[in-house]
Amino acid sequence: MSKTQQLINTHYGVSGILDSIRDALTATGKDMDHLIPSDLALVDAFHLRGRESTLELADRAGIQPGLSVLDVGCGLGGSVRYLASERECNVTGIDLTEEYVNVATALSKLVGLENKVKFHHASGLEIPFENEAFDLIWTEHVQMNIEDKRLFYGEIFRVLKPGGRLLFHDIFLGENGEPNYPVPWASEPSFSFLWPLNKVRNTLEAIGFSITDWEDKTRLSEEFLKTMKKTGPQPLGIHLLMGDTAPTKIQNVMRNLQENRICVIQAVVEKP
Repeated sequence: MSKTQQLINTHYGVSGILDSIRDALTATGKDMDHLIPSDLALVDAFHLRGRESTLELADRAGIQPGLSVLDVGCGLGGSVRYLASERECNVTGIDLTEEYVNVATALSKLVGLENKVKFHHASGLEIPFENEAFDLIWTEHVQMNIEDKRLFYGEIFRVLKPGGRLLFHDIFLGENGEPNYPVPWASEPSFSFLWPLNKVRNTLEAIGFSITDWEDKTRLSEEFLKTMKKTGPQPLGIHLLMGDTAPTKIQNVMRNLQENRICVIQAVVEKP
């Protein structure tokens, strides 16, 4: 594992995540013996606009039952469980952070999906599957930690079937300089690798992808954080994944969005 990957693991690997989630679920009155996937949405959709953006991304691609899907950087597995339970897809998730993979597996068992989803500890730069293995690749808020984006998107291209699609919801560099830190994906700049939009698009097309859908979600993301601030902290939420610095990280994301230091894109690209 590289030094950068070790930093990423340390950053995301907050100890005791599963116990914290269990305690928060109990505090909100959930019946721990009868949980459903949507009960976890406030914590397992670790990306801007939460479960709402996950549903949007799935609708954007018109996902049909039976598709083979790989979620690259699956986190706690929220999108994997949604695609398996609501869209009836055959879904696998991979993540570099081993604790996330372990928690994703445990949460899937809690909601009765342990036989419908799979999780693996693996890097998006070395996807452990054969060529042309999947109909669809899904990724949300992952590439910000990956320096070699050509390798990242190239690996995705490799494991996609011809005619397969990559769906992503991601944060990229805005027009007004580097972001303020810490943020949810990085405590400092050494393992944050944001690219401007034109460089991302050019790289995707150079690899061989065709961009079929592209929408800026920056302002919607800003409004989401404003609403979140008004609502105030809840027992169950993504703050459980960010440790004591969660308020500062969320505030910096808001500031970066307002100052156009970051932008948020949902897109669908296709392999010929």
